[in-house]
Amino acid sequence: MRFEGRRPMTRLRHYRFAGRTAVVTGAAGGIGAHLAHGLAARGSHLVLVDVDAARLAALAARLRAARPGLTVAAIVADLADRDEVRRVAAEVLAAHPAIGLLVNNAGVALGGRFDQVTVEQFETVMNVNFRAPMLLTHALLPALTAEPGGHLVNVSSLFGLIAPAGHSAYTASKFALRGLSQVLHSELADRGVGVTTVHPGGVRTGIAARALTGADVPAAEVEPNRRLFAALLRHPPERAAARILDAVARRRARLLIGADAAVPDLLARLLPNGHARLMHAITSAAAAYGRRAAAGAPR
Repeated sequence: MRFEGRRPMTRLRHYRFAGRTAVVTGAAGGIGAHLAHGLAARGSHLVLVDVDAARLAALAARLRAARPGLTVAAIVADLADRDEVRRVAAEVLAAHPAIGLLVNNAGVALGGRFDQVTVEQFETVMNVNFRAPMLLTHALLPALTAEPGGHLVNVSSLFGLIAPAGHSAYTASKFALRGLSQVLHSELADRGVGVTTVHPGGVRTGIAARALTGADVPAAEVEPNRRLFAALLRHPPERAAARILDAVARRRARLLIGADAAVPDLLARLLPNGHARLMHAITSAAAAYGRRAAAGAPR
């Protein structure tokens, strides 16, 4: 059997932001919005994609006012819909035959055991978190490789490193994205494109508030589970965005954000068969800490 890409991978120069176009999905809030501001500050033209039309329009307006010399396009799209993803790709290619950076950041969470979620709910999460990045990357690859020095960022998750109970769809999608990213890192290097896989820990975004809930999760458990999830999100999104852009500049293949990503990753490597129980204890303790911190109680 013959494998392609067996030569040593090309060492890429630092990524140049100024004057190039960056496409960011999930751009209306959280990490995505801070990435947009950071990219604009570095001189990148922007194509911002999100399902939230109002927040996306407000962000684009702020960026245009602050950076009148830059082009800021906003595309409203539901990335769970295959046709919508294709439309986004077509719009980007029509306006930008060459792009410098693609950041697949959009994501959705789903709480509940595997038997508590429907197949349709599971597929929605896979569609947003994995199929959309795959389709966008595939469609935009000609633009990403049109000029040397492009870069791709896929935002996976802590749950792309470990597999906690109660998050089967989210974990499956993020492991899949991690695998695709690692393959593309090898395949695209000789074409002058870098790839960074990002594994954020508990970044303080709205993902907990927007998370879907399994259809068969008891109603009494929904809000406590949501609060538990939210209590684990403590890392500032602006710092996460800054670290991602620094990783892009340096062409880092892998970025773990926060000790709550680095420690589980280490435990999974050291204790492949026993880390799940330990992680459950650590997560419970961290959630209790977060709840006390939010309430202003002594820690």
